[in-house]
Amino acid sequence: MRATARARPVSRISISLPEDLLSDLDRMVEMRGFESRSQAVNDMLHQFLLEHKCDQGDDVMVGIVALFYKNTVPGLQKQLADLQFQYIDEVISSLHVHLMHNQTMEVILVQGPARKLQLIADEMTSRRGVTSGKMHLIAAVIPQVHIGGARQPQGAAT
Repeated sequence: MRATARARPVSRISISLPEDLLSDLDRMVEMRGFESRSQAVNDMLHQFLLEHKCDQGDDVMVGIVALFYKNTVPGLQKQLADLQFQYIDEVISSLHVHLMHNQTMEVILVQGPARKLQLIADEMTSRRGVTSGKMHLIAAVIPQVHIGGARQPQGAAT
């Protein structure tokens, strides 16, 4: 067991699983290199509860929106760029890579209230030409880069 796991108090629970589900769990534990079933279940519960928290709350979170899209769809790249500009307070950065067969992968770093981030991800993934998209959030915050005044509106004097 890792030292960090020992430092936090833990509670022991018991669960009952059908044999086939237990076999699947054991295969995953081995394939992914978990130290134990407990570590694997802990990881899965953490992810599930984080998703639940995202669905239910407005906590500020950080994460990514991963998109795969056809770069041959007219206007799609501009639409995605316009959405990123529209949500400039939540969109931190983006990276896109051109793939084979006129495909593009774009990863957008976002931070903000979970519900708003889901709205942004939904707007992006629902565009015609986006073949797949998924948002992944964690309960963390990016440190503030600029201390002091609020952002100036586009075109404002500095």
